[in-house]
Amino acid sequence: MATVEVSLKDIMTEAEGALGAAVVDYSSGMALGTLGGGKDLDLNVAAAGNTDVIRAKVRTMELLGLKGQIEDILITLATQYHLIRPVTGRSGNGLFLYLVLDKSRSNLAMARHQLKRVEEQLEV
Repeated sequence: MATVEVSLKDIMTEAEGALGAAVVDYSSGMALGTLGGGKDLDLNVAAAGNTDVIRAKVRTMELLGLKGQIEDILITLATQYHLIRPVTGRSGNGLFLYLVLDKSRSNLAMARHQLKRVEEQLEV
């Protein structure tokens, strides 16, 4: 099992092209931890905004009667990928991992695999 800090370090070092990562509580919109980011990428603002994305998708699934869980949500921008992965398991209920990648330097499939591995090991 890994702490928030260790999980963020793993994501940032293992995901090629990683620009920033966060562990976010989507009931409050607060980031429990962030790593990376910068002037053009405020991870706390992104955490709050992506909380709305998760909530909207969960509501939509409920309205449609869809069963199952969200594995991840991908937002593709001109120069970046934004990956959102809800944390499953008893210790992570209500949390999600957020990763921003440089589109030109990243491997999306590998990043998704690495987020899944980190999500499985995260303990809060």
